[in-house]
Amino acid sequence: MATIALVDDDENILTSLKIFFEQEGYTVRTYTDGAAALTALSEAPPDIAILDIKMPRMDGVEVLRRLRQASNLPVIFLTSKDDEMDEVVGFNVGADDYIKKPFSQRLLSERVKALLRRTRAGAPGTEGNDKKPIVRGELSLDPNRHACTWKGEQVRLTVTEFLILQALAQRPGYVKSRDQLMDAAYDDQVYVDDRTIDSHIKRLRKKFRDIDGNFDAIETLYGVGYRYNES
Repeated sequence: MATIALVDDDENILTSLKIFFEQEGYTVRTYTDGAAALTALSEAPPDIAILDIKMPRMDGVEVLRRLRQASNLPVIFLTSKDDEMDEVVGFNVGADDYIKKPFSQRLLSERVKALLRRTRAGAPGTEGNDKKPIVRGELSLDPNRHACTWKGEQVRLTVTEFLILQALAQRPGYVKSRDQLMDAAYDDQVYVDDRTIDSHIKRLRKKFRDIDGNFDAIETLYGVGYRYNES
């Protein structure tokens, strides 16, 4: 079974979640502050991490921002904050999912299972999972290795970003609605709103523009959705 890293300064939450997930069969590691968690997640990555946003020494957003410089680790944000902008910030720094406190442990468990399924579906060596690479102009996507390059340079993508880009690149020129992109990137059990997809698209563009300042292959059609334009 997978290893989960839980990061939260509330020891009551850590204890209850640790007991719950261990009963579900997971190996669980816990951390009470962001700085200690960042070191551990970088040196010995788990299969998935659940990060609280509001923590001492280093908050969850900063932990993920630094983590994303070198890692595609699947991450779910957990927070008690009510401000909707926090959710946007969370997705903009590379979170794969987001749950607000108070929450159902069963719901969190389903989100964890869904994210792990999405991650493993594209894992190298998955039996019966061989898929042809997608090449669209300067873009190359290899679903079997979860690898993406633009003009020969590697672009590091999270599992959610990869699935969204793959859905767009499979049919260049065709418009994909936000609902269609949600279906491509998330399981049926997971509800996300339009803002979530927009945030992932924004982050995708930024990653490509860090390599190529003229990148414009992902086009927005306001009120309709997005499409990939092969050049």
